[in-house]
Order: sequence, then structure tokens, then C-alpha cells
Amino acid sequence: MNKTKLLIDKDYTIAPLGKRLYSTFVEHLGRCIYEGIYEPGHPTADKDGFREDVRALVRELNFGALRYPGGNFVSGYNWLDGIGPKASRPTRLDYAWCSIEPNEIGIDEFCDYAKSVGSEVMYAVNMGTGTPQDAGYIVEYANFPSGTYYSDLRIKNGHKEPHGIKLWCVGNEMDGPWQICHLDAHDYGKKALETAKIMKWADPSIELCVCGSATSFLPTYPEWDRIVLEYVYDKVDYISLHRYYENRGNELDFLASYHEMNEFIKTVAATADYVKALKRSKKTMMLSFDEWNIWYQAKTELKKWEFAPHILEDNYSLLDALSFGGLLCTLINNSDRVHIGCLAQMVNVIAPIFTEKGGKAIRQTTFYPFAMAANNCLGTALRSIGKPPMLDSALYGQVSAIPHAAVWNEEKQDINIIFTNISEEQQHIELDLRSFGKVKMTEHQVLSGDLSASNTLEKPDRIKPTFMDCPGAETEKPEITLEPKSFNFFKFSV
Repeated sequence: MNKTKLLIDKDYTIAPLGKRLYSTFVEHLGRCIYEGIYEPGHPTADKDGFREDVRALVRELNFGALRYPGGNFVSGYNWLDGIGPKASRPTRLDYAWCSIEPNEIGIDEFCDYAKSVGSEVMYAVNMGTGTPQDAGYIVEYANFPSGTYYSDLRIKNGHKEPHGIKLWCVGNEMDGPWQICHLDAHDYGKKALETAKIMKWADPSIELCVCGSATSFLPTYPEWDRIVLEYVYDKVDYISLHRYYENRGNELDFLASYHEMNEFIKTVAATADYVKALKRSKKTMMLSFDEWNIWYQAKTELKKWEFAPHILEDNYSLLDALSFGGLLCTLINNSDRVHIGCLAQMVNVIAPIFTEKGGKAIRQTTFYPFAMAANNCLGTALRSIGKPPMLDSALYGQVSAIPHAAVWNEEKQDINIIFTNISEEQQHIELDLRSFGKVKMTEHQVLSGDLSASNTLEKPDRIKPTFMDCPGAETEKPEITLEPKSFNFFKFSV
């Protein structure tokens, strides 16, 4: 059994950490919306057709923001199709996912839904087939009080009060050749600049996120980020990052995916800081990691022109949840630059929640690490000091066997720490928490077991957390043990 000493001091801070880091993504894709959050006729459906059983699980995840409506979908989407009486809304071909889009859900219904689960909306505008003027109109529709064409149209459609959307994405993955009306960095930078100007003229209080690299694998990375930021640095608040991970056969490399995510973040931050220096700017550009998850892209097959097709419905194993846990730690440990993180997606599509049409809704394995962090790891992220045991990975070289993150909640007077033990060995850790005085462990949850096991409609609770007994002693140096290949959540009360 390895023994490690870790110092966690209340003065060794990374950054304040709020709910936006624990956000998610809802796209008109597959069964994320239709048969996901929305299914009129379902036994639990409310008067508007939204499933209450799904809503209850969404509330458990305590999302900061819901990014909507895409994704690749948004680059061919006319937002006007999704407003007004449902009977008069057009049915369209969705070019992005080769699907039939009935437009039964649009901005008004979605904003109401987000409010009902305690989340804000992060709205993406169309930078593919859309124009800068279109983006201005939708900001006017959503946020302007009244007295103009689009604000009065919102009122006519049943929403007297503005939606008050503060977070806006200036397009989606425009660096990707797969994107509808893909642009190169210079053309996107110019279009994004004019779009940002109009959007902030319509509402100066909004925050804008410009498209950064859709993955670290594209040949344009990170040059894309530099070029785009040179156009828009003074007009936007965030640059986006997107990255997905999958098990390609080497288990340790997969569990060490957090290392690549960390390098991706550091590279984009450094690129942004170069532009900051070039511009002689006093503003530091923040990052929005607004798509991240485990996604088995090699298995993805599209179906042609179906309504709510069963696509991208990965069933996550415990192994996936452990890799997922390392990614969560990385986001928390970079919260000085990453202010927004969106788990992609929320329901059915590579999601922590899975539904059966007309039937039940279940928690996937990845549901649990996210819920533990989103409901507890709020306050101030802290740096740890120590020499964790190292493992030799094929892709990344030496990596920590125990990726972890710590958050101090001064208001509640508790320290929340998540650990993923990616090694084959039990890990014994002595935590030095003396700066907090004496502490008492009040909660310890563990995810462990058969790494290949997953939750299904037939066996929805095969993988779920075990609540461990906590020692009653108060101490400045609590000792903890991590089982091999496990995810752990600890709460210490001061």
C-alpha cells in the first residue's frame, strides 16, 4: 500500500468556484430533447409535456447553466422556427444530424425549463447560415424589455418579462470542417467581431463566448485561437474549448485522459495570454470548456432523416466514470481560467441521464461523480502540495495515480475533496489540514467494483455510491484510504 502526504492550506487558493463550472449542454440532437426532457403523453409529463422524472434527476445534478440549442445543430438553425404557436411551427430537415426537427421546443419553452431546474441559459447563436443581424434580433427578443418588434413579439408569445440571458456563444465549432458553413479563422474572426458588436449594442450586460478549438487534434489548433482572438479580444469575455475522450484499448491512457485535458487548457490559456500581450490589454481572457465528456465517437453512426433517432447513446461503465472523475478534477484545478464547464450532454446523448420512451429514467455511472462535485465542491478551489505516486502511461508519460481536487466552502465551514485512484493499488493518504484547525470527516462516498459494469434499464443501480463509515475523531491530519480503481468524495467539517 502506497503512503502519500498532501498539504491542503486555506491560503493556497486557485480561484473562487461557482455553479457555472458545473453546467451542461442540451442540443436538438437524437433523444436529448424529444423523448429526453420532453415527452408529451409520458406518465410523468407536466401540462407542457416535460417529464417530471427527468426534471427531478436534472435538479439532483444542480447544473449552473444549460447550453442550448447546439452544437452542430445551431449552425443551420433559424430560431424563428421555434417561437409562436406550436401548430404553426415548421418541420425542418436538420442537416447537422440528418434528422427531422419538429420545432416543438424553442427559446421560450427552454428558458422556462431552465428556470424550473434552477439553471441559467447559455444560448448559442447561428454563425453558419445565420447573420450578425440575426444574432442581434435574438438578443432583442430574449432580453429587451418591450417597445420593439422582437421584444413585443416575445410578449405576444406569452413572456411579458425578458428572459434575461446573460451567457451567449458566438457560434459553435466554426473551426471544424464538419460544421455547416464552416469558416477559416480570419473569416470567422471578422464575422464574430461584427456579431459581438451588434449583440452587445442590443444588451451591453451580456457575456460572450467566442469559438475556440473544437479539439486539440485539428491542424489549425492552436493557431485558430490566436487568430480569432486577435480580431475579437476586446469584445468578448470567453474563448471556448471542446474535447471528448474515449477508451482506445489502453486502460491507463484512458484513465490518464485528465492529463491531456490539462495540457489543452494550459495551451489555450497561453495562446490567449499572448494575444493579451500583443494587444497591451489589461483584461485576462477566461475559458469556457463548454463541451467535455467521455464519447465513443468511433461507434457513432447517424441514421437518415428520423425523428428523435437513437444516436450517440453511450452506456457508461464504471471505468468510464473513473476517467470522467479525473476530468472533473482537472476542471476544478484550472478554475482560475476555466470559469464555465459544460458536460455534453444532459439526457440520452452521451449523457448522465438515460430515458426509456414511455418508461423510466435512470442514472448512468457518470451521474454520480458529477452530482457529488456540483452539490458540494463550491466555494474556493485550493492547491494541494505533495508528491503523489506516479504511473507510466504510454501516451502521456508519468501521470499522478491519484488525480484530485479540493474546495473550501467558507460559508458552510467544510472542505470537500474528490479523488480518483487510477492505480491497481490501495492508496493511503495523510492529509495535512492544519490551517483549518481540527476537522472531522462527515462524509465519504465511494464508487468501485467491476470496471466493466454499467447501469441499464433492467439493472439501474448496479453501480452507485457506497456511503462509508466516518471516524468520529477530530484531527488536523486526517488519514484516508482509497481502494484500487475507485472514485471517492470526502467532506470534512471544521
